[in-house]
Amino acid sequence: MPQFLVENSDLIIRLFLALFLGMIIGAERLFVHKDAGMKTHAMVATGSALFVIISELVAFRYGMSEGFDPTRIASQIIVGVGFLGAGSIMLQGSRVRGLATAGGLWATAGVGMAAGFGFNALAVISAVMILFIFVVVNYLEEPIRRISSDSDQ
Repeated sequence: MPQFLVENSDLIIRLFLALFLGMIIGAERLFVHKDAGMKTHAMVATGSALFVIISELVAFRYGMSEGFDPTRIASQIIVGVGFLGAGSIMLQGSRVRGLATAGGLWATAGVGMAAGFGFNALAVISAVMILFIFVVVNYLEEPIRRISSDSDQ
């Protein structure tokens, strides 16, 4: 095995974990015919993990000098993904669509950040919880939405 892969195996595992979990979350979105699917969620999770790893490596290489805070990159991921999510929200008539997808992208960034920082169990548990929200809570919402739409008429 090449030395580069051995030396960086922890970082590679973090990135692949983020990629894999993002794909799983995106697969659920694709299954329910949403625009932001596997590629989008995988990119958000992997990119988030990459930025967090970069902030860790910069902190390690250059030390904790005055005014340097490695969590700044992580905080900017949250803001940046918020803009990406805002692009997935649309108004169709009087209905707002895409809020769950936007929230899912934002939460998937958190999964990537957890994987990037090496908090693998947190990344997996968070991804499972996001999938629980998308799958199980969706089934719980459907009867409420039907009752609500019936009462509007």
